[in-house]
Amino acid sequence: MSTIQLPNTVDLRPDFIWGVSTSSFQIEGATREDGRGPSIWDIYCQSGMIKNRDTGDVACDHYHRHREDVALMKILGVQAYRFSIAWPRILPQGRGAANEAGLSFYDSLIDELLAVGIEPWLCLYHWDLPQALEEHGGWQNREIVTWFADYAALVATRFGDRVKRFATLNEPSMFSLFSRSLGKRDRSSEDKLHRMIHHVNLAHGAAVDVVRAKVADASIGCIHNRQPCRPSSSSEADAAAAVRLDVYWNSAFPDPQCLGAYPAQMRSAIEPHLQAGDLSRICRPVDWFGLNHYSPVYVRADPNSMLGYDFGDKPVGAALTPIDWPVDPKAFGDTLQAVQDRYGLPIYVLENGYGNFDQPDATGAVIDTGRVEFLRDYIDAMNAAASRGVDVRGYFVWSLLDNFEWDSGYSIRFGLTYVDYASLRRTPKSSFYWYAGLIKAGRA
Repeated sequence: MSTIQLPNTVDLRPDFIWGVSTSSFQIEGATREDGRGPSIWDIYCQSGMIKNRDTGDVACDHYHRHREDVALMKILGVQAYRFSIAWPRILPQGRGAANEAGLSFYDSLIDELLAVGIEPWLCLYHWDLPQALEEHGGWQNREIVTWFADYAALVATRFGDRVKRFATLNEPSMFSLFSRSLGKRDRSSEDKLHRMIHHVNLAHGAAVDVVRAKVADASIGCIHNRQPCRPSSSSEADAAAAVRLDVYWNSAFPDPQCLGAYPAQMRSAIEPHLQAGDLSRICRPVDWFGLNHYSPVYVRADPNSMLGYDFGDKPVGAALTPIDWPVDPKAFGDTLQAVQDRYGLPIYVLENGYGNFDQPDATGAVIDTGRVEFLRDYIDAMNAAASRGVDVRGYFVWSLLDNFEWDSGYSIRFGLTYVDYASLRRTPKSSFYWYAGLIKAGRA
């Protein structure tokens, strides 16, 4: 068990929620079982472009081991678990006939959580679009607003008797701006990007209305990835590139969803896709702001790129995680304050975590001191923001388990629990026990 001191949390609310997060494609596996249809990520993995040619076919095998994973959460002591539904698991074609086996899996997961006193937080979409819908245009096709609303209705009707916390989308800026991977390989023009952004926002609004209508006492939000965008140099060109990226990364979704207007810098590009009444369809009442935050990003101008930017050099001497992400707790506190000031909604931090290349030591233990120090410092920054009046109501670590990390495959580990991918054995890391101690202390 880690001996690193616990952070100061005295300014957090007495009803503050501590949790963990995962996503369906990253942990479930069983991609060809029980009627599940393929997702765009199944197809993308077949391209061989994932590191080490990894796939999500097995992942953590959560589909078969979810009871074991819920038991881990019980030991950890979390009050809530944020997971996502795999759209193609319950609607193999993305629409039409539902797959009872897929629905039954989530019934079992939800019931297991409730049986041990853990609240399920359900995210409708964490990037695994059914491939069948991609072949009909996917997010480029305005009909996806109806497809997503129908999918949301199925989920709300089936699980709304037990689930009250719903997120519409996870990180829409990431799956639109950076596409299915950071290679931008399935977009060819700015027009397609802006069409996609607008359709995603419309889908969010439609899902809010559907869930609100079908689930009594529903608590609804959207989960936004927000990272400060900083210029890599003192040049005017880099400064302008950072501002442009900030608009698309940090404002293109929460502004229309919460404030009813697109950022001024992108309105003319959205206008060709805007129909009468669209902004009111997007800006539906939500109950909270879901925040995912990891680090600032550093930006340089690139006139050859679609939006005129690329990622640039980080400051010399900057503290970095083992995967070269800046460590900057102050940026986390500043981001919480900025969200409070701009949107005025209660905030739940639904992802924050530390990527590493963890391995067991000679005794089989996984000692991840760097992760513990990172979590302590970021939680300290969150507490300081709360002391200034920021209405932050929960914090969820990414992630419960090591898992499939998109283009990086299984080479990077974010979990509080080590997963041996050959045996699928779970081993709680020292960060797991440290976080358990923090939660216990917070409840005392």
